[in-house]
Amino acid sequence: MTPLPPGSTIGILGGGQLGRMLALAAARLGLKTHSYGPCDSDPAGQVSTHHTQAAYDDEAALARFGASCDVITYEWESIPLRAVELAGAGKPIAPNLNALRTAQDRLLEKTFLSGLPGVSVAPFREAGDSIHAMRRAIQFLGLPCVVKTRRGGYDGKGQAVIRDESDIVPVWEALGAFDLILEGFVDFTREASVICSRNPQGDVKAWPLTENVHRDHILHSSTAPAAGDDGTPSRIARTIVDALDYVGVIGVELFDTPQGWLVNEIAPRVHNSGHWTQDAGCTDQFEQHIRAVAGWPLGDTTPAWPVQMTNLIGTDAQSWDVLAHDPSARIHLYGKTEMRDGRKMGHVNRRL
Repeated sequence: MTPLPPGSTIGILGGGQLGRMLALAAARLGLKTHSYGPCDSDPAGQVSTHHTQAAYDDEAALARFGASCDVITYEWESIPLRAVELAGAGKPIAPNLNALRTAQDRLLEKTFLSGLPGVSVAPFREAGDSIHAMRRAIQFLGLPCVVKTRRGGYDGKGQAVIRDESDIVPVWEALGAFDLILEGFVDFTREASVICSRNPQGDVKAWPLTENVHRDHILHSSTAPAAGDDGTPSRIARTIVDALDYVGVIGVELFDTPQGWLVNEIAPRVHNSGHWTQDAGCTDQFEQHIRAVAGWPLGDTTPAWPVQMTNLIGTDAQSWDVLAHDPSARIHLYGKTEMRDGRKMGHVNRRL
């Protein structure tokens, strides 16, 4: 890929906060952005050079959007595959469609990951299309186990834990209308992630291990560099991006277990647990993603100091005035007009 010069346009499918921060990073590099999303108040649209408000099944709008861009990327993995195909017709798409297709289906994802050398995942089984098939999968995995929808679901949505026989029917009644996958219950000591980047030339750079804390299934805080990083998580991430011929930034979510590192899932995009990189004295994940999809050299991923990121969820964002008086707080607000429980409204980074 010939590197895109300043003035080129990066097409961003998705109008959320990740797209917003990608657009801001692109502007610093002299690149233009064209975001695409269904709402006129999309956070990305507020700061992009251009914004198209249209549905993801509007083929004409997607074609016009794609024609105006030099490369197509996306800010979340639930973007319909067909929308990416239409927008990217005749244009580079980064990350590629195979990466998106793999990450959109947990069964495909687990099957892919489990086939890579040096990569381990929790035992898993397809749940089938009946409660009887789900019971057979439970017999194979044992209890407790975790039931997840194969597609969609985030922040704890679309999943449930079966701890004993009495949970089977209620879980089936709640989730049985979806294609399901069952995973063995993982006894982990902590949750962590690696944010990794790769450009079209095959250069790979990862940030140090990040330790994550969740509350009510939503990421609360991320701290990096995390203790106990022997380099294995970064090697796992490199194996994954090379196998996918990946271009861009990826989030690799991990469980730290007594038996070693298990990959929980991959997110083919910039990642919430990588927001700390914005204030760590190194290339942040958003600039790195733009660099990668534009075919530029990757920036340095060595933080100058440790950082803790804390998400601002729902009414947490009302504390902006208090945070603004805190000299240690670097505030990032997403410009969302509706504040509601469980919604990510912003984040704050603090140097440790």
